[in-house]
Amino acid sequence: MGSIAYRQDQHRRNHKHSPHTSNMTTSRPDWLALTSEEPIDPDLPICDPHHHFWDRPGNRYTLDELLADTGGGHNITETVFVECSAMYRKDGPASMSPVGETEFVNGLAAQSASGQYGNTNVAAGIVGYADLTLGDAVQEVLEAHIAASPNRFRGIRNSSCWDASPDIGGYKNPPKELLGNSNFREGFGVLDRFGLSFDAWLYHTQLQELVDLARTFPNVTIIVDHIAGPIGIGPYAGSQDEVFSDWSTGINELATCENVVMKVGGFGMPLSGLGWGERNTPASSEELATAMAPFYDHCIEAFDPDRCMFESNFPVDKQSTSYTILWNTFKRIAEGYSASEKASLFRNTARRTYRI
Repeated sequence: MGSIAYRQDQHRRNHKHSPHTSNMTTSRPDWLALTSEEPIDPDLPICDPHHHFWDRPGNRYTLDELLADTGGGHNITETVFVECSAMYRKDGPASMSPVGETEFVNGLAAQSASGQYGNTNVAAGIVGYADLTLGDAVQEVLEAHIAASPNRFRGIRNSSCWDASPDIGGYKNPPKELLGNSNFREGFGVLDRFGLSFDAWLYHTQLQELVDLARTFPNVTIIVDHIAGPIGIGPYAGSQDEVFSDWSTGINELATCENVVMKVGGFGMPLSGLGWGERNTPASSEELATAMAPFYDHCIEAFDPDRCMFESNFPVDKQSTSYTILWNTFKRIAEGYSASEKASLFRNTARRTYRI
């Protein structure tokens, strides 16, 4: 592929970066308000399959904040919460502490289900965290998650994002080649027994590891977060063509694994090297779509719409754009698809994958 559309050379972060940290400040309402748009195709039903909740000093994103974002004019019918190390249990075994997050989110979901907070079914699916390197002993943790949210708990995310460069951190700082670890794979097999899915968060340099995992466990549904994290910072900055080539080759091979589904989004993170949040004013959806289309179109072509789902990754991507503009971006990218393909990309794939 020739020089791709995004301009890493204009905006770049070269410092050590953990690209999915939940401690980041995400609320910049005055800056976000500098660029506004009316929602495109506002009646199109959307299931947002990837957002977070947390409540930390000076950094709160819970039900009220999410609903303020989803209330921007798009028809958000359901959402899926994905773990972000929030509200872990203070007491008890460390292995069981992540169950506190599921308890916390299930409470917010119950608030939403009361019908007093609008029509969006918030956290209709919940993806929690469990340390799969516990091996078979992870069964106790999974049982506790299910007990904490029997009608909503759907799966586990266990970050494996690792890179050799000291400039690039990884969420939860996983070790190298985690997906091939024998204890991890023993724990992964427990997901199969419980019928739970696995959200994979990794970098484009690790795609072959995920291919091997997917082929080893063909009965476990694997959902790839953020198009497998193409890296545009640190030693990868300025090498966008090479990154795209390596990434697209890995994506094509991963797409041959029928148990893998792709989340299309996440390019608002600093990991991309696009520097959207460093601009004087936020980008328009047209600018965002131009930059993101080469990656997103490639994913949809490789996996087909029935194995792809657009995701907000909010509030992490709120560093770069508003919720309304982000979904306008997706709708611009999907403009040439049929009505049934759009239904898959915006709602049906997510609902089927997360059993909503």
